[in-house]
Amino acid sequence: MRAVIHLGAAAVLASVLAAAVPARAETIQVVIEKLVFSPAEISAHVGDTIEWVNKDPLAHTATVKGGWEVMIPARKTVSQKLETAEAVDFYCRFHPNMTGRLKVEAR
Repeated sequence: MRAVIHLGAAAVLASVLAAAVPARAETIQVVIEKLVFSPAEISAHVGDTIEWVNKDPLAHTATVKGGWEVMIPARKTVSQKLETAEAVDFYCRFHPNMTGRLKVEAR
C-alpha cells in the first residue's frame, strides 16, 4: 500500500514540476518556392520564431494589411519573432496571389 502512495506523490510532483517549466519557444519554417508559401496555414505561439525561407529568385513579403510586413529578399532567410497573439491573413505585396494565414496563441 505504501508504494502506491509514494507513486501517486511522485506523479503529482512530476506534473507540478512540468507545469513550472516554461514552454520552449519553437522555430517554424515557412518556405517560399515557385510563388507559394508552404505551409500556407501556420499555427504558433507568442515567443515562437518564423523563419521565412525564400528559395525564389524574386523578393517577396509577408504582409498583413494594416499591420506588419516582413521583407524577404531573393534566396535569403529572414526571422520574425512572434510577440502578439493574433489570427491574421498575410500575402506578398509584390505577388498578391501568394496568401497565407497565421494563428498565434498565447502560451
